[in-house]
Amino acid sequence: MFIHISENPKALGQVAGAAAADYIRKAITARGEANVILATGTSQFETLNQLLHEPDIDWTKVTMFHLDEYIALSESHPASFRKYLKERVLTKVTMKISHLIDGETQPETECERLGRLILQHPIDVALVGIGENGHLAFNDPPADFETESPYLVVNLDEACRRQQLGEGWFATLDDVPKQAISMSIRQIMKSAALICSVPDERKAEAVKNCLKGEVSPLFPASILQNHPHCGMYLDQASSKYLS
Repeated sequence: MFIHISENPKALGQVAGAAAADYIRKAITARGEANVILATGTSQFETLNQLLHEPDIDWTKVTMFHLDEYIALSESHPASFRKYLKERVLTKVTMKISHLIDGETQPETECERLGRLILQHPIDVALVGIGENGHLAFNDPPADFETESPYLVVNLDEACRRQQLGEGWFATLDDVPKQAISMSIRQIMKSAALICSVPDERKAEAVKNCLKGEVSPLFPASILQNHPHCGMYLDQASSKYLS
């Protein structure tokens, strides 16, 4: 694992976005196409902004998957991750295809559909983050490190739901869904490269637990320690408990 510490979230995003762009360009040069995973949420604002402004990326040769989506949440809701990606990414670049998670259909059927698709598209680079409770995608602790299913239905714990409330996506805790469709831990780890962007002091405890402790389902993102090509991009605030 490579760790880069920037002064602030904007600088973090510039470095992380540039690194992601480099992986995409190399994949297109090597194979004529690239397969990527994009994350959502406030932690990804600066990284995605930089990635979309990087030169010399032929987005028509890029296939995109995304990490997770709430179950039974309308796409028109401000917290919808489909809405996030459409507004922040897909209105700005034209991709070969984008495989978005439909949380308003039958969840198990949607997991099977996406699972078949992603197995046909080995991922060149995945953009991910770490939750305040240490989750990776919506794999809350204790996370399932064993399932080979690419996507699964997960229950969201209260810490995860409170994070979504605190970030301003919902008006009350009761409004935050209790279930989601999430990419599995093993599927994320199959990505050839990982770009993990984690700004903000509220993530500092999770960063410490996931990077300094043992790999454990109780700290889901600790599994990233085992990935041979994972870049961890932190700022001064999120890295404050690291020596």
